[in-house]
Amino acid sequence: MKNTPKLHRRSFVAGLAAATLGLPQSARAQAWPQQRPIKLIVPFAAGGNIDVMGRLMAARLSESLGQQVIVENRLGGGGIVGTEAVVRAAPDGYTLLWASTNVVAIVPAIQKAPYDPIKDFAPVSLLGVSPQVLLVNSKIPAKTVPEFVAWVKAQPQKVAYGGGGGPGSASNLIMALFLKRAGLEMTSVSYRGTAPALTDLIAGHIPTTFVPMSEAYAQSSNPNVRILAVSSATRSKRIPDVPSIAETYPGYNAVSWTGMLAPAGTPKPIIDKLSGEMIRAVQDPKFIDNLTTNGVDAAAEGPEKFAEMIAKEILIWAEAVKIAGVKIEQ
Repeated sequence: MKNTPKLHRRSFVAGLAAATLGLPQSARAQAWPQQRPIKLIVPFAAGGNIDVMGRLMAARLSESLGQQVIVENRLGGGGIVGTEAVVRAAPDGYTLLWASTNVVAIVPAIQKAPYDPIKDFAPVSLLGVSPQVLLVNSKIPAKTVPEFVAWVKAQPQKVAYGGGGGPGSASNLIMALFLKRAGLEMTSVSYRGTAPALTDLIAGHIPTTFVPMSEAYAQSSNPNVRILAVSSATRSKRIPDVPSIAETYPGYNAVSWTGMLAPAGTPKPIIDKLSGEMIRAVQDPKFIDNLTTNGVDAAAEGPEKFAEMIAKEILIWAEAVKIAGVKIEQ
């Protein structure tokens, strides 16, 4: 007799699960999320800026949805392994991708990726954008973008710049877009990541480089470094006194961004619910402060606008890859 209630509960849960699976897709979507964790795959290592943003969003969604959202770091292939895992997942709202510029726009422009960034995903929402920052060694006389352009053009030999992360990195591609727009020719010096490039900039071994906002801000009081501009279309909330490159070259906009994608075919009610929660999150001043502290300007948008942005980003970074002369891997 003591086991009867437990058996009844098991039978009830099993029956409920069977009944739910038998419902039409729209009905199952309305019941989402049920008593089951939601997995948010971050295709990069823990601790980086993309991972930090993903964890902030996961914590927020866990609270607002009343269901646990677990971050899973799935590494490999420069983000390909984790991204492909989401493509292969069931489109039921329980496996999501914490996407970024790299896996959506840069990787497919450089190599043949095992996924289509448009056809294989359902956009949920952008979370925010993170401009990179044009830094120069303080011995360089230029204090503005026009002065820097004039200084480079006046040099008898090509000026070098730090390509932190190698030819296909965001910083190197952002520099390529800037050089094209400014009509400059410079020589790229490749580094294994931003940190060694920044070290050489501080030491005066290279005159300039682009670095992510969080790393640039950490050097804002360093007398050996000068911040010239941000790569976004508008000024960043983190350093509002620093002009954007677009103030000199209208239309210039090259930023890193993070947002959420779901497998293609995920029911629209689920997409809309997730998107709505993300948009509500960036209306919270405390949440916005967390983003700003990490060098991200909040910019959540709905699925339609995010899809439009992704289409534009794919074109921008494909152009950057071409300008930078990065070899496309087949």
